[in-house]
Amino acid sequence: MKTQIQPVLQDLVFIGGGHAHAIALRQLGMNPLPGVRVTLITEASNTPYSGMLPGHVAGLYSYDDCHIDLRQLAQFAGAQLYIDQAIELDLENNRVFCAARPPVAFDIVSIDTGSTPAIAADLTALDWVLPAKPIRRFLENWDQLVTQVQQQPTQPICIAIVGGGAGGVELAFNIQHHLHQILQAAGQPRSHLTLHLFQRDADLLPGHPRWVRNRIRQLFDDRGIHYHLQQQVTDVCDHQLECESGLTIACDYVIWVTQATAPEWLAKAGLAVDQHGFILVNDNLQSLSHPQVFAVGDVATMINHPRPKAGVFAVRQGKPLFQNLQRALQHQALRPFHPQKQFLHLIGTGNGSAIASRGSLAWESPLLWRWKDWIDRRFMQRFTHLPTMSPKVSHPSTPSSSSPLLPISPMRCAGCGAKVGSTVLERVLTRVQQTQPPSSQADILIGLDAPDDAAVIQIPAGKLMAQTIDYFTTFINDPFVFGQIGANHALSDLFAMGATPHSALAIATIPYGTEAKVEETLYQLLSGAMLVLQQTQTTLIGGHTIEGSELAFGLSCNGWVAPEGILRKGGLLPGQVLILTKALGTGTLLAAQMQQQAKGLWIDQAILSMLQSNQAAAQCLIQHQATACTDVTGFGLLGHLVEMIRASKVAVQLQLEAVPVLAGALETIQRGISSSLQSQNLQASAAIANLTSVQTFPKFPLLFDPQTSGGLLASIPADRATDCLTALKQLDYHHSAIIGEVVAASIANSGITIH
Repeated sequence: MKTQIQPVLQDLVFIGGGHAHAIALRQLGMNPLPGVRVTLITEASNTPYSGMLPGHVAGLYSYDDCHIDLRQLAQFAGAQLYIDQAIELDLENNRVFCAARPPVAFDIVSIDTGSTPAIAADLTALDWVLPAKPIRRFLENWDQLVTQVQQQPTQPICIAIVGGGAGGVELAFNIQHHLHQILQAAGQPRSHLTLHLFQRDADLLPGHPRWVRNRIRQLFDDRGIHYHLQQQVTDVCDHQLECESGLTIACDYVIWVTQATAPEWLAKAGLAVDQHGFILVNDNLQSLSHPQVFAVGDVATMINHPRPKAGVFAVRQGKPLFQNLQRALQHQALRPFHPQKQFLHLIGTGNGSAIASRGSLAWESPLLWRWKDWIDRRFMQRFTHLPTMSPKVSHPSTPSSSSPLLPISPMRCAGCGAKVGSTVLERVLTRVQQTQPPSSQADILIGLDAPDDAAVIQIPAGKLMAQTIDYFTTFINDPFVFGQIGANHALSDLFAMGATPHSALAIATIPYGTEAKVEETLYQLLSGAMLVLQQTQTTLIGGHTIEGSELAFGLSCNGWVAPEGILRKGGLLPGQVLILTKALGTGTLLAAQMQQQAKGLWIDQAILSMLQSNQAAAQCLIQHQATACTDVTGFGLLGHLVEMIRASKVAVQLQLEAVPVLAGALETIQRGISSSLQSQNLQASAAIANLTSVQTFPKFPLLFDPQTSGGLLASIPADRATDCLTALKQLDYHHSAIIGEVVAASIANSGITIH
């Protein structure tokens, strides 16, 4: 018998990475909730801080300055991070449907997805119409616009802004400031930029003090920003804006900053919403219609305290949201939150100054911009400098009245007693097969369709069976993605041998929890694995599952290969070149992630690499007459290359600078962050003939970096290499590269020479 760690008893799901959710997740990291599995569903791993958006547009803040890294934050909070878009809610069965993954179960869900400007769907499809929200997409479009001006500064550009509230006015100032800077640096006149702002009301900034409105108009006049009052835009086509009055303005880009609206799927789910589709919540930030749903930020409307859709209110909701989620999970009474009635408006004017107003008071000064900058940077420091927390020990066998836990055995068995129950397995396989039905293969005599003590398959005549197995603990807090990576990693050995995958047996360790929570984890994991198996026409024929302290997964894979088609490590021939199909760096990046030293965008790229199957690459290499191949995994590039040269009795000249590297890997390895396997892999350096002259090169340590779901390393005839490389890149192996050549071994050169 083994002592059990805290089992998973409840699921708390956050939809959206808005300001309030970021604060609540930080609170969760400092105050973990025993027995609660936290999941964040968000469209991107970084979320912009709206308070710094105008400064970023003006060129005053970098991307990192004004974005919260949700990967680091989720890791700090002990939360699962699902990079996906929520598209539907099933409030009867408590599930979130996403665009590209299986449904996600919850006990309590909190929604903070923000809002978008009220704009027709056909307009958003135009690449020259840029809605200001979602901010992430606006910034992508803005970066492209800035690049265009930088590359073509002699080309005049006209930009129209629809919406004369605080957002539109501040964007006008900051857009002009940044683009004027670019034009000036290129020696071009500022008159190359024309800005128009359209406002349907009788004045700019309705609701602000008269002095502020007058001052904004004066600044617009002084800076040559054209504003059109009481002009309702009715049509946008052929790079022209048409107003109800008949006014028509030609423009290159339109930025839409009008009244906010909510995603349609909220109302379709049956939630109580206001006339604009925003979720109606009570003083506890809880849905009026569904108590298991909480909502904050722009997507919510407090029925008793309606407020403008402004980030300042979302920031204030973060802590009370966390406190009420905690109380709801512990079945305690919730506490009301009362937002402030007035707040300080700060409008940056793009030139290092700002206008402030609160009630009837108003003021303009560069000091205000410095104050705003200090406030915003201090807010961001809460997420860039996350505190170091001491681990807290929980005792699930002795629940308190303030933190009730569901009945569950305080001890968990080992041996066969640790197996996942048969009813859970049956339900999971049924659910998985509903969306990803297994392929029916006549040569599988006994498989999942008629489970027995063992699977039975028939080997085709004239073929050999290739078998491989891989299994490891998770390094990512998303079981669906982990299942995909695990399957890709395991199948890669077959591809490297020139084999066609046929079938697989799964082995999984599922973290302790209630039956429903174990089922949910296994469902997400197997859904990911089955997706990859289906894509590679591989059939799952059985497996074994147990409960344990952490998630782990692997596959034993079977494949067929013709005797004459086997690719071995020992097939390197002098005169050939070496091609590597993926970039290196997953080992150091994952190690850095564990230490919260990796940017979320770096991990995003590493995950995309690990999710890419090697199947198409292997077929391409075979078509271009590869004679030797291996997949680069735990032993690192050098370790696997040493195996190849020893088996082939040749030598290799390696071009270090040609070796592709994932974004961020050089930074992390130079900081001394490496995998725990790195030190053992370094023993392969004994095969390097000129070790002393190259071991100080920046890329050198990455040659020993252990890879998860790494690329293929193959030898190709030199006259086929260019065509092979072109074909690989067309297959989306964008990092593939020729990294060296095979030469005859000699007394002077019997290993690897690095250039």
